[in-house]
Amino acid sequence: MSLSIGDKAPQFTLPGNDGATLSLNDFTGKNVVLYFYPKDDTPGCTTEAKDFTALGAQFDAANTVIIGMSKDTAAKHDKFIAKHELTVLLASDEEGTALEQYGVWVEKSMYGRTYMGIQRATFLIDGSGVIREVWPKVKVKGHAAEVLEKAQNL
Repeated sequence: MSLSIGDKAPQFTLPGNDGATLSLNDFTGKNVVLYFYPKDDTPGCTTEAKDFTALGAQFDAANTVIIGMSKDTAAKHDKFIAKHELTVLLASDEEGTALEQYGVWVEKSMYGRTYMGIQRATFLIDGSGVIREVWPKVKVKGHAAEVLEKAQNL
């Protein structure tokens, strides 16, 4: 992963849920939790999204917006949100441009097969667009609470 604490976060403008367009520039003055995950409606990704949703009011109180990003389509994101009553924003990076910029499109291997996929990672970006914290290989359990603690101390 090539981005580090103190780096300017790469800008993006992508389709989001509910027909919205999500751009990092839209959140100037707010902290942004930008988390990357492999696929909607899989066990780990669902748990992560539900954990961030459960802490949504506390993130709001910390002036922090939560954006999840994967290669799933915006329509698939809408179904995922409706099915699990999620309140996080979801961005669709079907082309993989932001995934590449953030260094999370990586070679993975499973059962001896290598393939390209999204590394579960989270970036905490401050209101001026600077990366303040990076979690490069996220383990889902307890992650949202850890991110919240950092956001509350920005």
